Amino acid sequence: MENAYICDGVRTPFGRYGGALSSVRTDDLAAMPIRELVRRYASVDWDQVDDVIYGCANQAGEDNRNVARMATLLAGLPVGVPASTINRLCASGLDAIGTAARAIKSGEAGLMIAGGVESMSRSPYVMGKAAEPFSRKTEMFDTTLGWRFVNPLMQKTFGIDSMPETAENVAEQFNISRADQDAFALRSQQRTARAMSEGLFSPEIIDVHVPQKRGEPAIVNTDEHPRATDSASLARLKPVVHAQGTVTAGNASGVNDGACAVLVASEQAMRLHGLQPRARVVGMAFAGIEPRIMGFGPAPAVRKVLQQTGLSLQQMDVIELNEAFAAQALAVLRDLGLPDDAENVNPNGGAIALGHPLGASGTRLAITAINQLHRTKGRYALCTMCIGVGQGVALILERV
Repeated sequence: MENAYICDGVRTPFGRYGGALSSVRTDDLAAMPIRELVRRYASVDWDQVDDVIYGCANQAGEDNRNVARMATLLAGLPVGVPASTINRLCASGLDAIGTAARAIKSGEAGLMIAGGVESMSRSPYVMGKAAEPFSRKTEMFDTTLGWRFVNPLMQKTFGIDSMPETAENVAEQFNISRADQDAFALRSQQRTARAMSEGLFSPEIIDVHVPQKRGEPAIVNTDEHPRATDSASLARLKPVVHAQGTVTAGNASGVNDGACAVLVASEQAMRLHGLQPRARVVGMAFAGIEPRIMGFGPAPAVRKVLQQTGLSLQQMDVIELNEAFAAQALAVLRDLGLPDDAENVNPNGGAIALGHPLGASGTRLAITAINQLHRTKGRYALCTMCIGVGQGVALILERV
């Protein structure tokens, strides 16, 4: 079987909801990382890209009609380069990398682009059609996050807990206290602040030029979501689910905008196009769990990918665990036997500080993990995420 290598990866800054990137169309945002990869590698014959795979969780607005194909064309790739959009909700961007790697490992492809995009600021409202002629009844949903057009059987059988409700379920089931959640969130913010001050994210972030009503475009090149905070400030925040709850805006990930892309290639394609590998995709696995505790999904997924690859958790020099909520991150860490403040887990902070544009976050984990491996000279990185409706994903990378 062939090996699949990630040769480079870039991303836009992650913008806050309604923030600096909110005026940028989703398809335009998706094109930006691809355009940067094309700019960097003049040696590549871009006609030879076998496929572009992008993750996107919404696909109800400007990301409709196969946003990956739109991004490919808008980025200036040849019209002969195909593209597809996949949706595994929060893990869409990581699934895109794994899917591209599988195609290369099987020998069906040699050069691929994988990534993801989400503009949660620009997610539209959607309205269902009337069920009966001349009906005055209709349903409208905000597509930014969560359920819509719910199947009554699904609701009866599995429930339709919102994302914060699933985090409360995890906190209750696994005895995760509010104090521990806030402490985890504070570490995320502090680690991100340190990483930003040291310029650790700069190599992976591209400039985004945002047109203004007057004057020159604004240049956005810094993640917008991180916030300076302290324990007292976090403790004052009110629970978002119910008065006795533990999940707050401070110990949960953000609602954000962003796009990422990586270049994935076989050994033959790297020789042909003059590319250098940065990491090998070792393996990827998914697991399913109860939707009501979807945040616990990484735990079984990690065990599956370790068994698949024959590696151990102790061999993972870097672990990027997506921080959908502090409650679920802590439940996963404790189940895997890792300390709450493990230094190799999200060493530069995570989604609580950086934000979580759903379709893009998985690709961001991989890019950040690869860069951290190279900085620290580590060998293996584990990227893992929970997924709405009860799934988990885990992917292992090896530094080259």
